[in-house]
Amino acid sequence: MKRIRWKDFSLVSKIVIEVGLIAGLLFTMNLLFYVRINISMQKMDNVYASNAQLTDLSQVFEQVQDNMYEYLKVKSSQSLMDYYQNEARYRNELEKLNDKNINDSVKLLERNIRKMSETYLDCTAETVAAKRGRNVEKYKRKYEDSIRLYSYIQTAIDELNNQLFKENTSSYSVLRQMMRYLETSNIIFMLVIVAVGMLLLIMATRGMFRSLTSMAETAQLVGQGNFHMKMPDTDSQDELGEVTRAFNTMVENLDVYMAKTKESMEKEQQMMERELLMENHLKEAQLKYLQSQINPHFLFNSLNAGAQLAMMEDAEKTGIFVEKMADFFRYNVKKGQEDATLGEELEAVDNYIYILNVRFAGDIHFSSDVDESVENVRVPSMILQPVVENAVNHGIRDIDWEGQIHLTVTRDPRGICISICDNGKGMSEEEIQNVLSGNKEHSTQEGDSTGIGMNNVISRLELYYEQPDLLEIYSEGAGKGTEVVIHIPLIR
Repeated sequence: MKRIRWKDFSLVSKIVIEVGLIAGLLFTMNLLFYVRINISMQKMDNVYASNAQLTDLSQVFEQVQDNMYEYLKVKSSQSLMDYYQNEARYRNELEKLNDKNINDSVKLLERNIRKMSETYLDCTAETVAAKRGRNVEKYKRKYEDSIRLYSYIQTAIDELNNQLFKENTSSYSVLRQMMRYLETSNIIFMLVIVAVGMLLLIMATRGMFRSLTSMAETAQLVGQGNFHMKMPDTDSQDELGEVTRAFNTMVENLDVYMAKTKESMEKEQQMMERELLMENHLKEAQLKYLQSQINPHFLFNSLNAGAQLAMMEDAEKTGIFVEKMADFFRYNVKKGQEDATLGEELEAVDNYIYILNVRFAGDIHFSSDVDESVENVRVPSMILQPVVENAVNHGIRDIDWEGQIHLTVTRDPRGICISICDNGKGMSEEEIQNVLSGNKEHSTQEGDSTGIGMNNVISRLELYYEQPDLLEIYSEGAGKGTEVVIHIPLIR
C-alpha cells in the first residue's frame, strides 16, 4: 500500500486541514470555558437565592399582619379575603424553611421562625374568628399576642437575613475569584492555542511559500531574457509540484522558441536589407532615368533658330541667344543627375522663355513674382521648366488672344507654393485627372519639347519627397486658362 505523504496533499486540502485543526482547538476551548462559566453563574445565582426567598417571606408576613389589622379596623369582606390569601401564601413560604433540629445556627434560626410563625398564624386565626363572633375582649387579647409574636418573628427574620447575607457574600467573593481565574486561564489557553496554530501553519506552509518565492525570482530572471534558469526538480504531487514542472517545460520551450525566432528575425532582417538596397537602387535608377529624358529635337530646332538669327541680325544678339542656349542645356546636363536650388530652377525658366521668344518673335508674354527668401531651398531639378513648357504648348499656343503666363513663388503653411498660371485654352476635369494619374502625358509635340512631361515631374516629386499629391491642376474649363500648383515641403 502506497504511503500518503503530506506534500502529496493538494494545497486546498493542506489549508483545510490546518485551519480545521486550529478551529477545532479554539472551538473545544471555548466550549469548555462556556460550560465552566455556566456552572459558576449558576452557583452565583444560587448564592443570593436564599436572601431573595427570605425577602419574599418577610413581605408576605407583613401583608398577613396588615390584612388582619385592616379587617379588625373596618371589617370588610375584601380585607378578610386578602388575609386568607396571604395567610395561605405565608404557609407555603414557611414550608421552604428547615423544621429539623440541625446543629447549625442558620438552620436552627429557620426552625425557630417556622415554629413561631405557626403559633402566630394560629393566634391571628383566633383573632379574626373572635372579631367575626363580636367577642371584643378575646380578639383584643389575641391581637396583642399576635403583635408580640409578629415583633419576635420579624426580628428573627432580620437576623436570619443578615447571617445569610454574610455567608453569601463570602461565597460570592470566592465565586468572583473563580470567575477571574477562569477568564485569565481561558485567555492564556487561547493565546497558547493561537500561537501553536500559527506556528503549525507557518511550518506547514513554509514549503509552499519557499517554492512560490523561488518561482517568482526565477520568473523575473526569465522575464529579463535568461531562458536557462529553471526551478529545482520536485516529486511533489500537489499543485505547486505541477506548476513547477509546467514552468520548467515552459522555460525550455521558450528557449527553443526564442532561438528559432532570433534565427528567423536575422534572416528576415537580411532579406529586408537586401529588399531596401534593391528598392533604393531602383528609385535611383528611376530618378536618373526620368531626369535624363531630354528630347534632342528641341536642341536641334533651337540651334537652327540661332543660325537663322545670326544671318538676319548682328552677332551680339546671336551671341546672347547662343549663351542662353548654352546655359539652358548646360543646366540640363549638369543638374540631370542631382537636385538644384529654387533660384537655379527659376533661372532655367527665364532662359527657356528667352529662347522661345527668340524663336517666336516675342509672342510669349511671361511674368513672375518670387519670394527671394526661398531661392536657396533645394528642389528636384527640371520641375518648373516642363510645367512652363506645357503652359506654352498646350495653353497659349494657337489661341486668338494674347497669351500670358505668370509664375508665383510664395510661402504657405505647407512649405513653399509655386503657381504657374496661363490664360490659354484651359482643361476639362477629365483631362486634369488623366494628367495627374499618368494616363496622359501632357507633352506631345516632340519638336518643341525638352521631352520632360508632367508625368515625369509628378513622379520625380514623389520620389524625391516620398509624399503624394504635391502637384495640383486647376481649370474652370475651355478658354478659362489653367493653373498648376506645386507644393514644396521645407523638410524632406
